Amino acid sequence: MKRKSFSLLLLSVVLAVSCKQEPKQQEPKPPTQEEIAQASKKLNDWFESNFQEEVQESPMMQTYLGIKTADYGKWDDMSKAYEEKSLAKTKARLQYITDSVDTALLNKETLLSYNLLKQDLQNGISDFQYRLYNYPVNQMHGLQAELPAFLINMHRIENKSDAEAYISRLNGVDKVFDQLVANLKERQEAGILPPKFVFDKVIDDSRNIVKGKPFDTSKDESTLLADFKGKIAAIELSDEEKQNLIAAAEKALNESVKPAYDQLISALEAQKAVATTDDGAWKFPNGAAFYNNALQRTTTTGLTADEIHKLGLSEVARIHAEMDKIKEQVKFEGTLQDFFKFMKEDKQFYYPNTAEGKAAYLKEAVALIDTMKSKMDELFITQPKADIVVKAVEAFREKSAGKAFYQRGTPDGSRPGTYYANLYDMEAMPKYQMEALAYHEGIPGHHMQISIAQELKDIPKFRKFGGYTAYVEGWGLYNEFLPKEIGMYSDPYSDFGRLAMELWRACRLVVDTGIHAKKWTREQGIEYYVTNTPNAESDAVKMVERHIVMPSQATAYKIGMIKIQELRAKAKKQLGDKFDIREFHDVVLTNGAVPLTTLEELVDAWIASKS
Repeated sequence: MKRKSFSLLLLSVVLAVSCKQEPKQQEPKPPTQEEIAQASKKLNDWFESNFQEEVQESPMMQTYLGIKTADYGKWDDMSKAYEEKSLAKTKARLQYITDSVDTALLNKETLLSYNLLKQDLQNGISDFQYRLYNYPVNQMHGLQAELPAFLINMHRIENKSDAEAYISRLNGVDKVFDQLVANLKERQEAGILPPKFVFDKVIDDSRNIVKGKPFDTSKDESTLLADFKGKIAAIELSDEEKQNLIAAAEKALNESVKPAYDQLISALEAQKAVATTDDGAWKFPNGAAFYNNALQRTTTTGLTADEIHKLGLSEVARIHAEMDKIKEQVKFEGTLQDFFKFMKEDKQFYYPNTAEGKAAYLKEAVALIDTMKSKMDELFITQPKADIVVKAVEAFREKSAGKAFYQRGTPDGSRPGTYYANLYDMEAMPKYQMEALAYHEGIPGHHMQISIAQELKDIPKFRKFGGYTAYVEGWGLYNEFLPKEIGMYSDPYSDFGRLAMELWRACRLVVDTGIHAKKWTREQGIEYYVTNTPNAESDAVKMVERHIVMPSQATAYKIGMIKIQELRAKAKKQLGDKFDIREFHDVVLTNGAVPLTTLEELVDAWIASKS
């Protein structure tokens, strides 16, 4: 009885406890507008602090941004120790935003910045294992040509102090090249060596820099001496001051620049002796993993090498079919290959390879951009304030440089954006491709997108000056097509040129993956371009050699264009009469460069807001 009574008592206690009402938990209060504003400002201040720290540590970035400080006469640190220091800083920044930032307190724009930076930091840490998987000296953007180009195009001389800073940079070239040669040797020890064809090109570039006065007794001045003398001639100084500066520059050229280039040439000749003709990234240690990672970073998608290769083949076939229609329109009799041959060889499509022909090309390029400027209101709400100029690629690097490229201007407008056309081989620059090139590199392509990003007011600077290749190059290629919708490309041959440029980018998907994932040779890549496009063989050679030294980069154009077109078609379908192309372009342009996945989220949000 006692045991039973105890059991009943225990049961009643348990029932009483279980039936007792739990205190109601209060829902957390949503953050106030003031809390959101404070947290967002704090994080944006941190973004700005980090950006300024990066700028302070990079004299070259300061110059790119048009900023003159006490570092105006210095170069960046390019040593292994600096790379390791940067990695430690990246890890510390990632830990801070992961552990110390409450994302629930951030406004929409700041949350986007947070997510973008966090992903960039994670990628930077993950990719450090591949930090040696590049060629610091190559025919596309090696330091042997980039340092002189930087002095010529970026280093402005407006007074005596600026001239002295130029001389200081000349005196610092030997230290930079000491680091460069050490970087080359470190890569060689790790099994990262350019293929043999690269060496003659970069050695030739290097020798071009140390040719002419004061390096030899020829009557012509060297590229850098001519640049320096031209710049100081334009400022107010006494003749004695100018002569003293020229003498100091000549001394720096002979005692720092010449030994630096001699050392580099010697190192390159030693590497050339042991280099192979293997071209693809597959030859690197863990080369397949590196290339797959590079594709993800370049395209900001999860597309595999095989998927990209097949997409390229499909796009090549589609564009060939569109070209056939133009062939019929102009009443050309023969196959598409015959039409390609006609477009390659008929003199009507080319300016002469003379000074007059090159000047005519540049004049027409300016006219095309000016005409497009007058059409902008039809397509865009936000437009750039910065101006753009057109230049030929400088003689010292035109032989190895790409067909065309864009150099951003300064945020304050003191240096305009520049569209560079490579006029070394006029047969590689046909008239019928001029429109597409001008729209891609100039307006409404790179100049517009990059300038607008720099001019945005409410985003942190790392977004203003950062970039995602698929977004940036996708926008450029999308804007080769866009002008057709407002009546440009009225000449069918010019429209053929537009298709030829798009075809070129479709072929890139095939050849880049062919070389780096399928072990194609340089010669196979060249043959694919020559067979499938109307471009000059010299174009094909340069393009394939670009693929080889910049794995994955060339896949960005078509992948980015296709995504922008897909998002536009989606918006148009869902919004119907509410779709406004000017608003769509504003969504694409007014957030700065973003990954394609993020761009899709932004467009989806805009569609939802309109619906």
